[in-house]
Amino acid sequence: MYQRFFKRFLDFTLSLIAIILLSPVLIIVAILVKIKLGSPVIFCQERPGKDEKLFKMYKFRSMTSERDEVGNLLPDEVRLTSFGKKLRSTSLDELPELFNILKGDMSIVGPRPLLVKYLLLYNEKQKHRHDVRPGFTGYAQVNGRNSISWEEKFNLDVEYVSNISFIMDVKIILKTIKVVLFKEGISSDTSVTMEEFKG
Repeated sequence: MYQRFFKRFLDFTLSLIAIILLSPVLIIVAILVKIKLGSPVIFCQERPGKDEKLFKMYKFRSMTSERDEVGNLLPDEVRLTSFGKKLRSTSLDELPELFNILKGDMSIVGPRPLLVKYLLLYNEKQKHRHDVRPGFTGYAQVNGRNSISWEEKFNLDVEYVSNISFIMDVKIILKTIKVVLFKEGISSDTSVTMEEFKG
């Protein structure tokens, strides 16, 4: 009942309220990104959503576009500036995803939308993470974020999909606030972001 009828209504209502309340923050961050990292201010990339349908996800840019002598992008740890690290550690780079939630591409809570190229690498169990809309935050994000393995992350995603409830969503949202405030699990042990998933 909650998943079919009320979850989308809450997503729309809460994302609209958040956009209105956080509009000064959105404007300030956009100006800072423009000054410190240049254009484009918004990083836009196709990600798979519910039923693996592709959508364009929005984030504030957090890396430079520096390339090597043959035109290849430099590694993440080189392009991620101190300003970009602050954006990520505070999750301010994620705020434009509120518009994805408003549009219906995403939900407030759900498995995080990952790269399109990973679609061919999931096993049958892992594919179930796409049975629901991807989330701004999720069960895996409040239980390790980028510090846990891909297998652990996907197990948590599928566990969430199988047990969605209003109470569970509320608990995840409240725990997300704690994770962001204490900057837990921002990076993996071996990377400034998260290692590439290879199946």
